[in-house]
Amino acid sequence: MGVEAVMALLEATPDTPACVVSLSGNQAIRLPLMECVQVTKDVTTAMAEGRFEDAIKLRGKSFENNWNTYKLLAHVHPPDVKSNINVAILNVGAPCAGMNAAVRSAVRIGIIQGHNMLAVHDGFEGLAQGLIDPITWAGVGGWTGKGGSMLGTKRVLPGKNLEDISLNIAKFNIHALVIIGGFEAFVGGLELVNAREKYEELCIPLVVIPATVSNNIPGSDFSIGADTALNTITATCDRIKQSAAGTKRRVFIIETMGGYCGYLATMAGMAAGADAAYIYEDHFNIHDLEVNVEHLVEKMKTTVKRGLILRNENCSSNYTTDFIFNLYSEEGKGIFDCRKNVLGHMQQGGTPTPFDRNFGTKMGAKSVLWLTAKLKECYRHGRIFANNPDSACLLGMKKRSMVFTPLAELKEQTDFEHRIPKSQWWLSLRPLLKVLAKYKVKIETEHAHLEHIIRKTGDFPKTA
Repeated sequence: MGVEAVMALLEATPDTPACVVSLSGNQAIRLPLMECVQVTKDVTTAMAEGRFEDAIKLRGKSFENNWNTYKLLAHVHPPDVKSNINVAILNVGAPCAGMNAAVRSAVRIGIIQGHNMLAVHDGFEGLAQGLIDPITWAGVGGWTGKGGSMLGTKRVLPGKNLEDISLNIAKFNIHALVIIGGFEAFVGGLELVNAREKYEELCIPLVVIPATVSNNIPGSDFSIGADTALNTITATCDRIKQSAAGTKRRVFIIETMGGYCGYLATMAGMAAGADAAYIYEDHFNIHDLEVNVEHLVEKMKTTVKRGLILRNENCSSNYTTDFIFNLYSEEGKGIFDCRKNVLGHMQQGGTPTPFDRNFGTKMGAKSVLWLTAKLKECYRHGRIFANNPDSACLLGMKKRSMVFTPLAELKEQTDFEHRIPKSQWWLSLRPLLKVLAKYKVKIETEHAHLEHIIRKTGDFPKTA
C-alpha cells in the first residue's frame, strides 16, 4: 500500500482527484477520497435511521459475506426434514493451522442443510481402510482455535487404493466429498476425477479446499495456513535479528519451508526486512550472491550492523544453506561473521491466526453450500451421478473473490514436477524487497487504476 501511495503521487496531475489507497483481497487499489467519505457518511445515516440491511451493504461485500457466514454458524437451526445425503470430509497432506476451522464450519453448515456429515481419518488412506465415523455439531466444538489436523492427515495419494476407496464410498453411501489439504489434496482430487470412467462410485461431486503453509496450489492466491506460518517465520526472524542488536556485526542466513514455492521466503523477507531472499522461481547465480555479499559489506560500514538473508529450502540443489553460509563467512572475514538457522517444522505455527480461522471458516461454509447446489443438479432417477468436469472443483481466492474452478482446468496451470502453479501473483512484489534493502533497481509493479465505490455498492446516491 505504501508503494501504491507513492506511485499514485508520482502519477498525479493537478487535475487528479484525491484518492485513498486501500487493500482489496491481495490487491492494492485506489479509491476517490470524496466517495469514501460519502459512503462512510451514508453508513452512519443508515445506522441512525435503522436501515441495517443498507448499512451492511454499504460496508462492502466482504463484510456482508462475513456477517452471513456468522449468522449461519452462530445458532443451531437443524432443518425439520433430513436430506439423506452423506457428505464426507478428509484432510490430506501436511497438517497446517486453520484446517480444523474449515472442517468445523463445513460440518456445521452441512448439518444445517440437513445432511449427515462423515469424518474420514488419515486422508485417502483412511478412506480406503474405512476409517469413517459420523461427526456431530458438538463433535467439532472448539476446533476453530486448534492448530494441526484433528481428523489426522496423510500424504498418501488415492492412486493405489482406488478399488478400496470406491468400495467404501458405496459401503458408507457417500454422496459428496470435501477434501481439505495441500498439493496432495489437489493431485488426489484429480486422480479421483480421472478414475471416474472406471469406477462409477467416484461420480460424485467433490470440492478441494487449499490448506498448506507453502501456498503452492493453483487456482487460489492464498491457502489456509500460510498466514500462520508467515507470522511464525517473521516473529522468529525478528528474534534472531535482535540477538545481534547493539555491538555485533553479524549476518543471519535463515532457511524457510515451502518446497519449491518461494512464497514464504519472499513475504517473510518483506515483513522482516531481509537483505535478500533466494527462491526457486527467481533464478539466481554466483554473480547475484557476489553482489549481495558486496552490498552487505557496504552496509556494515553504516549504522546498521546486521544483515538477514532468507533462503527457500529447494531454491537450488547446489547453492545450499551451507554453501551460502560458507561463502558469506569467507567473504565477510574481518567485516562480519555469519550464523545460520534452519527453521524446520516450527514454521507450521501453533494456533491459527485470526485470518486463517476466518478464511478456513468461510471456505468450509462456501464449499458445502456449493456441494448442496451441485447435488441437486446431479440428482437423477433417485441417485446422485456427477461426471461433468465442473462437479469436481477447487475453491480458491482469486484477487477479490472466492471462485470454484474445475480441477481439470487447473491441470494446465500447474508445474507438477515442482508442485507449483505456473504463474504466481506475488512474484511482482519481489522488486520491493530490493528497493527496501537499498538496492538501486527500477520498480515495475502493476499500477492500480482509480476505481469508484459508489457504483460497486449498488444504487446508492452519487456524490456531487
